[in-house]
Amino acid sequence: MDKRFDSAPVRHNTASLKYDLRREVFGRDDVIPLWVADMDFAVPEAVQRALAQRAEHPVFGYTIHPESMYDAQMHWLAARHDWHVTREAIVFCPGVVPSLHACIMGLSRPGDGVIVQPPVYAPFLAAAQTCGRKSLLNPLKLENGRYAFDLTDLERCARDGGRMLILCSPHNPVGRVWQREELQALLTVCEKHDITVVSDEIHADLIYPGFRHVPLATLNDKVGIVTAVAPSKTFNIPGLGLSTLVVPRAADRKAIAQVFDTLHVSAANPFSIAAFEAAYREGASWLDDLMGYLAGTRDMVRDYLQQHLPQIEMVEPEGTYLLWLDCRGMGLSDKLLKDFFVQKAGIGLSPGAMFGSEGSGHMRMNIGAPRSVIRQALWNISTALHNPIE
Repeated sequence: MDKRFDSAPVRHNTASLKYDLRREVFGRDDVIPLWVADMDFAVPEAVQRALAQRAEHPVFGYTIHPESMYDAQMHWLAARHDWHVTREAIVFCPGVVPSLHACIMGLSRPGDGVIVQPPVYAPFLAAAQTCGRKSLLNPLKLENGRYAFDLTDLERCARDGGRMLILCSPHNPVGRVWQREELQALLTVCEKHDITVVSDEIHADLIYPGFRHVPLATLNDKVGIVTAVAPSKTFNIPGLGLSTLVVPRAADRKAIAQVFDTLHVSAANPFSIAAFEAAYREGASWLDDLMGYLAGTRDMVRDYLQQHLPQIEMVEPEGTYLLWLDCRGMGLSDKLLKDFFVQKAGIGLSPGAMFGSEGSGHMRMNIGAPRSVIRQALWNISTALHNPIE
């Protein structure tokens, strides 16, 4: 057991979305919050130290991105993913979701089809229409308990006017870490139909033993690929609001920059910059320990469900700290399913239906919390189903 992860700072009354918005989201403020995707663990000490040192300086004026930030990210991507990006390809952005919208607006035209692959992170589903584009659904296939691309249907989307694909890699919420062969097959279709790909790889560092993340951009230079990366999920600093896009093509960088310039959006903040660089330079050992801890929690949940809650099946995650739970065996509608977890079990999860109709009957559980908290949540479910642990 690791004391860094077996306990967590108190987050109540810290303006925490995850904790302090529970009454508004769930109707009660005492649920165990296992929903929004941030972790309850303290960030690496190096990040805390860097923020404290920056706070000692009494001026927090307009800020630039120092060259050391580019160097830190390039070194991280090379060492962790064998991905060698150029300094020119890196574009700093105020978060992945704003970046996604900027890519749609900059790299497609009004009325173009934007392809998404549900069940998928909810903002993907609305992004196309928000930006005046046509949303095309290319649902994932569930085969023998494992999700896969439906490339035949992707061809159909291309014929229907699909000009951009928003890829989630690793996938939120189903936890897939796409393998090289799968990604190459996907890119073959995209190259054939001249489909630009925006690949959200924000969970790329959160990979379980036995799997390896493959950056999409390393596989094909004939397809226009823009990759969203960030230390935010990896090191639990999403509230600092800084991410990057890796954009190899100069014309694409210019188009995306024009969108941000039009909105006068800045991605420079003295604290996010300090945390960004410290995390990438000194966070590797913390991350390795985190993934070992999360793997143990994942296994605990799987074993518990199999032994005590056969009505709920966990889709085996290969990455992320998010579990995709198939609750269809409980025989409840989506509304009753949410009511069960909130009102009877006292747990706040993310309803599967928010990830698209393909998520109906599922719930997403965030296990980025001390194992005792996850164990209590499982106990609550058992008790609510009149099936207490033996």
